[in-house]
Amino acid sequence: MLLIGNGKVITRDKDHPFWENGAVVTDGEVIREVGALSDMKAKYPAAEFVDAKGGIIMPGLINAHTHIYSGLARGLAIEGNNPTNFFEVLDGTWWAIDRKLTLDGTRASAYATILDCIRDGVTTIFDHHASFCEIPGSLFAIRDVAKELGIRSCLCYEVSERDGEEKCDQAIRENAEFARWAAKEQDDMIAAMFGGHALFTISDKTFAKMVEANDGLTGFHIHVAEGMNDVYDSLRNYGTRPVNRLLNNGILGEKTLLGHCIHVNPAEMDIIKETGTMVVNNPESNMGNAVGCSPVLQMMAKGITVGMGTDAYTHDMLESLKVFLIIQRHNACLPNVAWGEDMTMLFENNRKIAAKYFRKPLGILKEGAAADVIVMDYKPFTPFSDENIDGHMLFGMMGKNCRTTIINGKVLYKDREFVSIDEEKINAWTMEQSKKLWGALNHRVY
Repeated sequence: MLLIGNGKVITRDKDHPFWENGAVVTDGEVIREVGALSDMKAKYPAAEFVDAKGGIIMPGLINAHTHIYSGLARGLAIEGNNPTNFFEVLDGTWWAIDRKLTLDGTRASAYATILDCIRDGVTTIFDHHASFCEIPGSLFAIRDVAKELGIRSCLCYEVSERDGEEKCDQAIRENAEFARWAAKEQDDMIAAMFGGHALFTISDKTFAKMVEANDGLTGFHIHVAEGMNDVYDSLRNYGTRPVNRLLNNGILGEKTLLGHCIHVNPAEMDIIKETGTMVVNNPESNMGNAVGCSPVLQMMAKGITVGMGTDAYTHDMLESLKVFLIIQRHNACLPNVAWGEDMTMLFENNRKIAAKYFRKPLGILKEGAAADVIVMDYKPFTPFSDENIDGHMLFGMMGKNCRTTIINGKVLYKDREFVSIDEEKINAWTMEQSKKLWGALNHRVY
């Protein structure tokens, strides 16, 4: 049993959102109680004390869309790659990387990504993987690293025809085998979705194969209308828009998650809403790829559940929180929009998305919720109360403020040091794998 206390507690529980000097008590994998520090100490005298040292105690953060396979790309320049449009970004950078990514490269990418997530207070990830060099076993390799390091993960593989039918079929099998494993294990730390790349790389024939292989096991996680490529391809080759194609092919539904949705029109939004399908926005990635601003405000006005991800542009969810507000206000030419939607996406809708795949409530500190708790170093120099939590979060905190991360009741990162994780050993091995990948991409030794 742990007692995390000596700090301000943000619960994200509407019944009791804030404790000025509070504590969270965990019992195994769940939260036993949240309350005033003095009360919790008196009630649970034998609990191990985790000192927040005057910081902010809050729920672990959820990233609803990321890409582990980009984990070894930091600092990489691929010779001759100077993309001028979104397709060239994909083909010249990300597809080039995943075409060289071995199973060891996948493992190294998982180590790099997950360690950064834990450091930034992210306790749950929804990953969308691609490693067309070696597909079979790749999701299971990520699963093993996720289990070793202790992060909660929902995994899928990116089905695409971009490298031919054999690779496409391998990707479908990898999704199906992993989904069957997850359904059998019922592990509340590891879940499965059925992944697909952008629609312009998937034919209706492949969609039919995906639906058959999935056989109702899980929902789909797919990129939609991130660039205009999807729109043009759907109109030219199928006579309809991307979301209509997904509807026609049986992809939409209450457990399906659509990434990006930048170039969707109001009629498509209505389809998303009526089918109960979820959407995830990735503001920094969209800006970096120069693909546009997703109409999140319009989608949320229609009642669509829109969550927040990073697309692996960063692992810092609070950084994405800041950028979402800026891009939406810039796009709307209004300085007074998007605040409420911003907070709803990260702290309510990501929780709703996670609830589709994990049994215990995530993203909230209350009795019975998962024991995923983080402590942030943040010493306010202005009044801090339940009335202005979001303002402090938005303008004062970053992922790098995280000093302690607890996932599933286990202290993984304490006072900025990993617990029972040999970071130096992992980093050394990961460095060797990154050198191999970079060498394969640029035909030289690093």
